[in-house]
Amino acid sequence: MRRRAFVASMGAAAAAVIARPALVRSASATTLRFIPQVDLAFLDPHWTTANVTRNHGFMVFDTLYGIDGNFVARPQMVEGHLTDNDGRLWELTLRDGLLWHDGETVLARDCVASIRRWSRNDAFGSALMQATDELSAPSDRIIRFRLKRPFPLLPDALAKGTPYMPAMMPERLARTPVGQQVSEMVGSGPFQFRADERLQGARNVYARFERYQPRADGPSEWVAGPKRAHYDRVVWTTTPDTATAAAALQNNEQDWWEQAAHDFLPLLRANGDIRVTVPDPTGATTMLRPNHLQPPFNNPAIWRALWRAINQSDFMTTIVGDNADLTYTPLGFFCPKTAMASDAGLDVLRGPRDYDAVKRDLQAAGYAGERVVLLVPTDYITLKALGDVAADMLKRCGFTVDYIATDWGTMLQRRNKQTSVDQGGWSLFVSSWTGLDWMNPATDIALRGNGTAGYAGWYGSDAMEALRSDWIYAANAQDRAGIARSMQLKAIDDVPFWPLGQYLQPTAHRKSITGVSSGFTTFWNVRPA
Repeated sequence: MRRRAFVASMGAAAAAVIARPALVRSASATTLRFIPQVDLAFLDPHWTTANVTRNHGFMVFDTLYGIDGNFVARPQMVEGHLTDNDGRLWELTLRDGLLWHDGETVLARDCVASIRRWSRNDAFGSALMQATDELSAPSDRIIRFRLKRPFPLLPDALAKGTPYMPAMMPERLARTPVGQQVSEMVGSGPFQFRADERLQGARNVYARFERYQPRADGPSEWVAGPKRAHYDRVVWTTTPDTATAAAALQNNEQDWWEQAAHDFLPLLRANGDIRVTVPDPTGATTMLRPNHLQPPFNNPAIWRALWRAINQSDFMTTIVGDNADLTYTPLGFFCPKTAMASDAGLDVLRGPRDYDAVKRDLQAAGYAGERVVLLVPTDYITLKALGDVAADMLKRCGFTVDYIATDWGTMLQRRNKQTSVDQGGWSLFVSSWTGLDWMNPATDIALRGNGTAGYAGWYGSDAMEALRSDWIYAANAQDRAGIARSMQLKAIDDVPFWPLGQYLQPTAHRKSITGVSSGFTTFWNVRPA
């Protein structure tokens, strides 16, 4: 029986630095001047888990579906879909009039190639492809999935707003091996990337794509609904430090500071021309990630010993200062106050921390003072703060810490090395995600147990992978919540990473702009006030 399920759109020195003509003085009434969270080191959204690249990706590329404010998948590039054969056949129909930035028509075969490339890195995408017998383009506007078994979360996979984002790109680019970055930024999104104006480490420029066709219907929430670009240009300017960023915003040299530093919030709130908000209720979730392949963190007894040293409040205080109302502890392995979150196993994070006991446990586990390489990006202010607390904690536990201070881009490259520390490898790094990344097991890349095929740190567990599969195919939300609880208990034992706490991240913009949306940073529907 054919079931019709067509889904329709249901200061002075700081000021001098930022004011250099080569960087920002080209602003006009139709230019939005923006300070990103960190330098945009990598451009390919299929290639890296960096959120700054995800944000860039949503400007340039579009997705087949998009999540709304209730985290429900809504049609975006597609008009809708039909399902048949008891959920084993899905046909997605592209909207008419979609164009790539080079003027070519968006075709189903482009999207098929893009899905294949994206799914090779993405956890949710790989689960979808494992359930797929055939992915094809029987016509220019039809994308067809023939499945081995029903996969009711198919739209959710293609709608995810987290890295790796399921960006659609022309077939010629999507054929680029996933281990190699694409050579051009040609998407079908509301903005075009101006490669000729890029200054690595300083500036990235986007121009409105005049031929973009927004959806005609539905509320514009998160990455769902109409995406209307009101600025001719958006200029991202990387600043050397938070003082420079704060001065530039106050002096009207910049319009929007994506991640306003918490210690500058009183100053910014006191400025009558600036609005400070917390747009993303899922906040930032933070972690300390060990290298499971190399000693000493290939030893389970050492992973577990460190739980008694983790003080999440210390990590959060170093970021938010006196703004304790913007933090949440104890943080487990899923975004707090969402359907998959629970307190299962979190007593390990409660009570006094005992560094002497950790030292004894480490000695009993066989730790003999080996060098531990901690990677810390100094140009990412919140991660620098986390790294400093982590280094102090590790030293108090008796570890011999080699604190490697580097820039964000270099850290991303080094953390891909699986070699020993003596051969340029690493032992630990600090990182943060949006709470959206930790919403469930399908999007939480760091919780995957697929070893050397997975995310840097290379945690391997067949049992965790089996639980993840059970979650994806569970019959209902209640069953999924129970499986997520089991996964958290497994993670407490296996330690794919240590959660360090959640904090809410304010953004600050001048009142001369309006339309800043809820969720992570997007640029459509933002306009001059």
